[in-house]
Amino acid sequence: MDRVKRLIHAQEEEIRPWDGSGVTVAILDTGIAMHPDFSDRVIGFRDFVGKSRLPYDDCGHGTHVAGILGGSGACSSGRYAGVAGCCRILSGKVLDDKGDGSISNMEAGIEWVLRNQKLYQIKILNISVSMGETDSPKSLESLLLLLEDAWNSGIFVVVAAGNRGPAAGSLSLLGRSKKVVTVGCHDGNDFWRNGHSCESYSGRGPVEGELKKPDIVAPGTDIVSCNAAYRRMPGGVWNAYTVKNGTSMSTPLAAGAAALCLQKYPWYSNEQLKRKMLWSATDLKEAWSKQGWGMLNVAGMLR
Repeated sequence: MDRVKRLIHAQEEEIRPWDGSGVTVAILDTGIAMHPDFSDRVIGFRDFVGKSRLPYDDCGHGTHVAGILGGSGACSSGRYAGVAGCCRILSGKVLDDKGDGSISNMEAGIEWVLRNQKLYQIKILNISVSMGETDSPKSLESLLLLLEDAWNSGIFVVVAAGNRGPAAGSLSLLGRSKKVVTVGCHDGNDFWRNGHSCESYSGRGPVEGELKKPDIVAPGTDIVSCNAAYRRMPGGVWNAYTVKNGTSMSTPLAAGAAALCLQKYPWYSNEQLKRKMLWSATDLKEAWSKQGWGMLNVAGMLR
């Protein structure tokens, strides 16, 4: 995460006072394991795939995403801490053990977040889920309208651009919503030597009409974060972290940055926060269809 934080300017001195404390982030994904890096900050869980009342993650994707966003780094002496390591986490399991899901489960998850918005003081919704073409346009339209309802309720919604690039128009269908912040992935120049750059698979625009997407990019390759398959051992925690790639990993970086910003500026609306995030981005001199406004710049957001 040191490399990642350097690329998004999340190691500057002005960021040190901010850790996401007091900000609740909802994550709709494969669930969450009760990893030591989350301590007692998982304040709610709902299973839309099975019937469990206790938090779990039989895929590992959701736990990894949550660690990037809000892991404390307790099992690594802070080395693999997430962006907002003290935020509160609300987890909804809408994907199964293979990372697959349905429009109906996603809708149920968003509705659950909206019902509990005031109870948990939810400020941010992270959806690191990619959605391809569907044979049910009406269901998709209903889902996109529900996403916009979440935004209109004041929640800052961030969604993944998807991993179907590099073709033009390869954005995830969820990322085509005009109000949400759509996050692609790009590792800057760190990977130019070996060609292992996120831009080869990051979903990109354009979308129909005049809407420009994605909105922003953040690192997504070789991201180390919390492992749902960790084991507690007499000498500590074994297998606490694992590596994953994709725009799913880029998205919680943006959500974590939003949590820091809302901790510092709690009066910000989601529209103000969106402008702050986009206008402070670092221009990578790429086409808009690849980078949007540019690379996430956390220090720039907090100035």
